[in-house]
Amino acid sequence: MSKEVIILGSARSNGDTRQFIDHVVSKQAMDIIDLKPLNISHFDYEYKNANDDFLTLITKVISNYDTVILATPIYWYTMSGIMKMFLDRISDLLYHHKDLGRQLRGKSLGVISSTNYSEASETFEVPFRETAKYLGMNYVGHCHGLIKEGKIEVEIEKRIEKFLVSVNDKTLV
Repeated sequence: MSKEVIILGSARSNGDTRQFIDHVVSKQAMDIIDLKPLNISHFDYEYKNANDDFLTLITKVISNYDTVILATPIYWYTMSGIMKMFLDRISDLLYHHKDLGRQLRGKSLGVISSTNYSEASETFEVPFRETAKYLGMNYVGHCHGLIKEGKIEVEIEKRIEKFLVSVNDKTLV
């Protein structure tokens, strides 16, 4: 049985995106890791950031999970800054920890996003899809949703169900 983790990258640990992923997790148990309290620096070619939390986190993720779902609010039509920083740091696995980076091959990557709109732009998921392709990961798709007055609309529930089928089957939505 595979194990999934949701990595939350948001300016608010308990904001709308967290509420949305909590709803997803109520349908299928998954671990959640919040990036906000961690000390993760920007990518640095000189690797002066070697003592922050990134290597410990990514080692835990690679060692314990088959599927990684990145969860982010959409700020200015793209992922949050903290999520971008996390993705940039995967470059450490290409320069400094290649053996660890190679262990991403064959794992699955998905995305959950939220905004005040019912749809994400067509281009939002491109960086995630292309990152999965580059790393040899199976891209299982993107689920976008929002919570209105503490509730999930029927259409969003259908998206969640379809996304979870893709996550479990390891197939693109």
